[in-house]
Formats: sequence, structure tokens, C-alpha cells
Amino acid sequence: MSSIPSTAKAESFDDFYTEVKEIEKRDSVLTPKQQIERLLRPGSTYFNLNPFEVLQVECEATIEEIKKKYRRLSILVHPDKNIDDSERAQQAFEIVNRSWKILENEDTRKKCLDVYQEAKERTDHMIEQKRKKFKKDGRLAEGIPEDDPLKYKHAVYVMTMKLFADMERKRQHLETRDMEERKRKREAEIEQEEQMSFEKEWAKNFEESRQNRVDSWKTFQSGGKEKKKKKIQGFKPPKPKPESR
Repeated sequence: MSSIPSTAKAESFDDFYTEVKEIEKRDSVLTPKQQIERLLRPGSTYFNLNPFEVLQVECEATIEEIKKKYRRLSILVHPDKNIDDSERAQQAFEIVNRSWKILENEDTRKKCLDVYQEAKERTDHMIEQKRKKFKKDGRLAEGIPEDDPLKYKHAVYVMTMKLFADMERKRQHLETRDMEERKRKREAEIEQEEQMSFEKEWAKNFEESRQNRVDSWKTFQSGGKEKKKKKIQGFKPPKPKPESR
């Protein structure tokens, strides 16, 4: 899929390896304060989504190499070692610890490696399209910026960070949707429980008042007949008047 010549790839890898070793040498003398600043710098929310970036290890590093770097970083930023800045140190320590948990697990580490692989494939595809456009415009001889191994590495890095950010946005979206769904279901359950409670209370009250209604009706019916019977029994026709002569 890649259009980068094998020699260019080899040079790119060599440059990358050399740069990584220089970074490791530099970081070996970073102070705890500098490591905390690195992990909490502006934009760190997205940078820290990449556990390899947090622990400053190559994606090809072995689990033992990753563990070694994790232990060194966790000691440097541990709150107990940074009492004067313990709150920020705690944040940095949690970031380092979370990254280690991700890379320690084989499944989640593989997912991260898949992100790197996809980033390289997308970058190679982007370069291929750019090269075609340059050829169409008659500018192929100029070459493209990503022909420079360092710029190619940077392009892969940028794409990698973008993919990690996209994954996080999707995760947050699914989490929000799941939370809203759980909330909707709970509200429906509460509504159903309230309806059942209302119906149960209504049935209870109805049953309790049923006998009273029956008794009241019987009393009403009985009272009406007695009244009617009394009226008939008490009826006396008027006496006839005597004839006058």
C-alpha cells in the first residue's frame, strides 16, 4: 500500500530510532517537575490518550521495556516525591498509571498497536494521493514534503494522535448514549412502578369501600320500602259528610 521506497523507509526508521534514543537520554535527566509539566502541558488531554506517548516508549517496545519506563516515571511523579506540588503530581501519577494499565493488558495494547498501523496506512494513502496530484500538475520532480523521513514520521505521529482522539470521542459518545438509555429505562421503570402503586392503592380503597357502598344501598332500599309501607298503612279515607235535610 505504501509508495515510500524501501531505502527511504530504512532511513526513516534509522532516523526515528536515533531520535528516540536521544529523547531517552534527555529524559533520563528530566526532573520530576519537568515530567509533571510534560504530562499536564496544554493539549495534554489529547496527547495523553496515547499511552506510548505518555510513557515515552516506542510502539515496538517489549513489555519489559515498557514496565521499566513506567516504574521510572511513576517514581519521578509520585505525590510523595513532590510534596510541594502534590495535587498536580497526583494527576500526573494517575496518567502514567492509566497508560501502564492499558499497555500491560495484551488486548488493549494490541488495540493501540492497531491504531499505529492504521495511522501508517492512512498516511501512506494520503502521500499516494498527494503524489498523484503532483504528477498531474507536472510537479512530481519537486517531490512532496513527506519524502523527508522526519516529516513522514511527523505525519504518522499526527495521524496517530488524530485516531486516538477520534476513538475517545466515539467512546464518550457511546458512554453518553448508554447513560441516557439507562436513564430513560429507569424513568420508565419508575413511571411503571408509580402506576402499579396507584392501581394497587385504588383497588385496595375500592375493596374497602365496596361493603360500605353495598350496605348503604341496602339501607337505602330498605328505608324506602318501609317509608312506602308506612304511608299506605297510615292512610285513612275521609269520613262522608251527613246529608242536610
